Amino acid sequence: MVPPTPGPLAAAGALQADIGTVILIGLIAAIPASLAGWIWANFIGKKYDIKPEVEESYSDLINKYGKLPSTFMSFLPLILPIVLILLKSVSAFPSLPFGAKDSKTYIFINFIGDPVTALMIGVIVSLFLVKKSELGTAVDQWMGHGIKDAAIILAITAAGGSFGKVLQGSPMVEFIKVNLGTLNLGIFLPFLISAALKTAQGSSTVAIITTASIMAPLLSTLGLNPALTTVAIGAGSMVVSHANDSYFWVVSQFSNMPVNIAYKIYTTATAIEGTVAFIICLIVSFFM
Repeated sequence: MVPPTPGPLAAAGALQADIGTVILIGLIAAIPASLAGWIWANFIGKKYDIKPEVEESYSDLINKYGKLPSTFMSFLPLILPIVLILLKSVSAFPSLPFGAKDSKTYIFINFIGDPVTALMIGVIVSLFLVKKSELGTAVDQWMGHGIKDAAIILAITAAGGSFGKVLQGSPMVEFIKVNLGTLNLGIFLPFLISAALKTAQGSSTVAIITTASIMAPLLSTLGLNPALTTVAIGAGSMVVSHANDSYFWVVSQFSNMPVNIAYKIYTTATAIEGTVAFIICLIVSFFM
């Protein structure tokens, strides 16, 4: 819901919404939504005892590798790609803070901020944390385990993206414009469309961008605020995450959570958070 996340940023551009206003409203909606998710997690977590698989304890790691990297260095391979991706998003702001689009600085930041490049940089940085004696093991075994764990997620993501393209090219988009656009649903309309697309094809980004393209010609007719519409679309893109969403599998697979339990815990949590975020957005709309 909050730029510079790529989805909301693209939606804000398509709807010609003020980025600062979108960030402000997005934060106002995101904080209660996060709190609702935390309350739900505390409630539902008491009903299920899910123990993650721990291959080696901390003491075993110390005995095996000796001194481990500092906390900062351990998080650096994760934080650095995020920072680089954020820089790319910031470079696309209307003010062009890193110079014109044909400048060397802008081109360089867009290159290192591309998600694929940024993640590869993170992988390279992580290799510097490995002892030379363990470097062969890291490349041969650790990366192999990572690829095996990620394979099913990549396959599901690819299938979801393909389905999203089919939806974008289908008559459904025009049907929504013609039929739902005439209903007096107000700010509920972008939320409803985004939630339907998210549930149908799994990708939040696809749901946000598709909904924004549908809503753009309807804003003036419906009298909707562009910033509020952007946040409402973001809230809808959270409802709901299930088996066709790659992040559903990230949560369930890496948390050692059975699929049926993930539906009860995680899918329900996304429904709660998205709904709460929209309710806050609806309340804010009364004052704008």
